[in-house]
Amino acid sequence: MREITLPISDDVIRSLKVGETVALTGVMMTGRDAVHKWMIETFIKKTRQPTEDDLKVYEAIKPILNGGVIYHCGPVVAGVETGEYKFVAAGPTTSIREEPYQGDVMRHFNLKGVIGKGGMGPKTLKACQEVPAVYFHAVGGAASLIAQSVKRVITVHKLEFGVPEAMWVIEVEKFPVVVTMDAHGNSLHAKVAEQSEQVLEKLLAVA
Repeated sequence: MREITLPISDDVIRSLKVGETVALTGVMMTGRDAVHKWMIETFIKKTRQPTEDDLKVYEAIKPILNGGVIYHCGPVVAGVETGEYKFVAAGPTTSIREEPYQGDVMRHFNLKGVIGKGGMGPKTLKACQEVPAVYFHAVGGAASLIAQSVKRVITVHKLEFGVPEAMWVIEVEKFPVVVTMDAHGNSLHAKVAEQSEQVLEKLLAVA
């Protein structure tokens, strides 16, 4: 397993290939539907006026995302009432939900990686080639195990979105992932879909 420290350089990103296992160490941020929608509407397409809080959060997350990764995750967090946050479970969310937004978010923030499960589509794959960046697949069903690699919660932004949808800034150590979309236009998810379609066509032909 290859160990990589965040933030990630372009050279390291381009050296990663589909199928490679990676252990990530450093600071990353979670973000799901509400976060991506907020980013697009407020700072990329600018269809809504940013509040003072929006601007403060934007300035806080820019250095984290520049060369960094965003994790599609709705964590279970203890200590929300006291502010002594601890991740209890941190499994990945299905990523395809963010396909309409992800490419634009990657370009805007210079994101080098997206972590989730299930892969993403052609828009995100195109952005991976342009930025450059990769898609990291995290193991679904291993939420408690993954949470063990979260060493501390540094802060949280937009908690008003709700615990699963907020932006949690976390420090991780040897966070296990697999490269399933790389910066060279390769997608394991697209390949699996193509092979599945071929198998289906053969089955239908027999029937």
